[in-house]
Amino acid sequence: MKLEKIATVLRDAHRNGAPFNVKMRIQKLAHLKKVIVRSEPEIVQALKKDLGKSEFETYATEIGFILEEINYMIKNIESWAKVKKVKTPITLFPGKSFIHSEAYGVVLIISPWNYPFQLCLSPFIGAIAAGNKVVLKPSEFAAETSSIIKKIVSEVFTENEVSVIEGGLEETQALLTQKFDYIFFTGSTGVGKIIMKAASEHLTPVTLELGGKSPCLIEESANIDIAAKRVAWGKFLNAGQTCVAPDYVLIPIGMQDVFVQRLKFHITTFYGLNVKTSHDYPRIVNNRHFDRLNDLLIKDKIAVGGELNREENFIGPTVMKNVELSDKVMLDEIFGPILPIIPYDHLEDAIKIIMNFPKPLAFYLFSEKSEKKDYIISKVPFGGGCINDTVIHLANPNLPFGGVGTSGIGSYHGQKSFETFTNYKSVYKQGTLVDIPLRYPPYNEQKLSWIKFFLR
Repeated sequence: MKLEKIATVLRDAHRNGAPFNVKMRIQKLAHLKKVIVRSEPEIVQALKKDLGKSEFETYATEIGFILEEINYMIKNIESWAKVKKVKTPITLFPGKSFIHSEAYGVVLIISPWNYPFQLCLSPFIGAIAAGNKVVLKPSEFAAETSSIIKKIVSEVFTENEVSVIEGGLEETQALLTQKFDYIFFTGSTGVGKIIMKAASEHLTPVTLELGGKSPCLIEESANIDIAAKRVAWGKFLNAGQTCVAPDYVLIPIGMQDVFVQRLKFHITTFYGLNVKTSHDYPRIVNNRHFDRLNDLLIKDKIAVGGELNREENFIGPTVMKNVELSDKVMLDEIFGPILPIIPYDHLEDAIKIIMNFPKPLAFYLFSEKSEKKDYIISKVPFGGGCINDTVIHLANPNLPFGGVGTSGIGSYHGQKSFETFTNYKSVYKQGTLVDIPLRYPPYNEQKLSWIKFFLR
């Protein structure tokens, strides 16, 4: 299939081919699950080559996540796709009202390199569940995973159902010139703007899953050891290359040193004294990102870590204390294993710092006081987050996942994925046996009084 005409070919298949009914979607997703399970060793090997991920992390954050999403979809598609009857006001008597779900048509999904299996297939599952044809564009920076995705998808879907396009910038640009019925993009805010501009040429609706500087606020009542443990886990998972990783920590000035000590303890517990030899700690994706992260380090502020090896794209878990807002590490999303800590005197000062940044994708709060939790959550705008934990909120399919403002447009996961890729048609069904004359001209005082009675 020619790349330049891929959207047109799939749209013709969508319009003229056999209906992609619910039964077929369930069968396809069940087949996809079967092939993924059979391909687990290859997926693990691909992610080891691309990012140095351990088998446990690969299963927990990539394979297992996708299998759970498939199970959830298969269990619920039939219910979600049913025609739903809704209430009809008395003014529209004796008609009835319904909502019909239908696929948008041809969907383009552009996915990133940091969780290359999960972030490619998770929206894909939603698009298929809703009955769409799909063009998948995995990241060229995770070439091994991209290759295994193409192999798996090609075994389950025909070319007239799904097309996986490998390659880099040139291929992505060629896709963006075409008219799609929906575009789903996961990546940086800067590229998100490019995607949205391209989509606007065809008035194509978009979901943009972006990023930003996701704060972690430690309130004075927090359990400091649990906070350090869970922040260390969430921050250094995938070597910090996680869009919802805690980007920086705000902590009462008198708690900073103890927090750093506990961070160091838990980092050592997780990865050993020599992190570089740990089988559980991944690598930076490439030299370009290694150099970018290295440039953010301020040596005299490093309190934990700071180990570097460019040949292996290794940056150890690194904590910097007494960081200032003017430091380079605070000017953009870090997206790596560097954790800046900013001490504060008063809670309102910390909230003010958060509010001065663009609205974040995630927010994490550690506190033991209910009134503080409620107050802070009500004050801070964010896409999603946790109280007394990090990152784990996106594992719940009942919680929509997405950003707000510059951190994203739209959301997905679970039922929200089905809804994201579905057009809902509103239908009012009227009979012909009764035809109330009130709405028809000529109008008079009696009709006016009746309309005022019904609509007041």
